[in-house]
Amino acid sequence: MLRKIDINCDMGESFGIYQLGNDSEVMKYITSANIACMFHAGDPLNMKKTVKLAEESGVKIGAHPSYFDILGFGRRKIEISPDQLKADIIYQIGALSAFTKDGSVQHVKPHGAMYNVAVNDAIHSKNICEAILEINPNLILVALTGSSWVDIATEMGVRVAREAFIDRAVNSDGSLVSRSIEGAVLHDVDKIVERTLSIVNDGFVNSISGEEVQIKADTICIHGDTPNASEIARLVNLELTKSGIQIDSMDSLV
Repeated sequence: MLRKIDINCDMGESFGIYQLGNDSEVMKYITSANIACMFHAGDPLNMKKTVKLAEESGVKIGAHPSYFDILGFGRRKIEISPDQLKADIIYQIGALSAFTKDGSVQHVKPHGAMYNVAVNDAIHSKNICEAILEINPNLILVALTGSSWVDIATEMGVRVAREAFIDRAVNSDGSLVSRSIEGAVLHDVDKIVERTLSIVNDGFVNSISGEEVQIKADTICIHGDTPNASEIARLVNLELTKSGIQIDSMDSLV
C-alpha cells in the first residue's frame, strides 16, 4: 500500500516591517500551510500575501487561530469563556477565508497555548470542535496524535488529521516538552530528518528521556519561525520521497 504523509508549516507570522520566517522558500516543500490570523501574529496584508503564495504553489490553506495575545505570541494561556473562544476561532477562520480565491479553507490548526490546552482539557477541545462544525463540517482539525483531543473530535464527527512534530521533543506520554525546558526545540537538521523517517516509516520516536513512543501521524509539522526551516523542509521532503513516501495534502489522507 502506498504510504502518504502531509507536511504542514506555520506561516504568515510577519507583522508590518517585521519579518518572521522564510515562507517563500519553505512553501516549495510543504503541502499544507497554517496561516496566522492576526490574533498572535500576522496582519491583513501578510495574510493576503501568504494565501496568494500558497495558492500559486499548490499548497492547501489552513487557519492558524490563537488566543488574542500579540505580546505573548499566543503562547500564554488566556482564560476566556467557551462562547468567546468559539467566536474568536470562527472570526479568524472567516477572516482568512476572505482572502482565498473561492472562500475555502482546508483545515484548522490552533496555535500555541490554545493547541496545548486542548490536548489535556476536554471542555476546551470540545469547544474548538464545536466552532469548526459550526463554520464548516468539512474542515479538518489538526490535533496532536495520541491525545484525547483526537478521540473527542472523532466522536463529534470532526475530520481529524493526527499531527506529529518533527522539530519538537516529546515526553514519554507523547505530549510536547515545554519550550521552557532545554532541548524542547530541535535545530539539528540531520537529527530532524532521522526523527521524521522514524515517525513516518516506523511509527515511533524516542522521548526526551529515552523511551520509545508509538506515533501514528497523518501530518508532520515544521515550525516556520525556526531559523533553518527552509533547509529542514527541503531535506525532509527529499528524504521522505527517496524513502518511497508520497507527500500529499491532508485532505487526501483523512
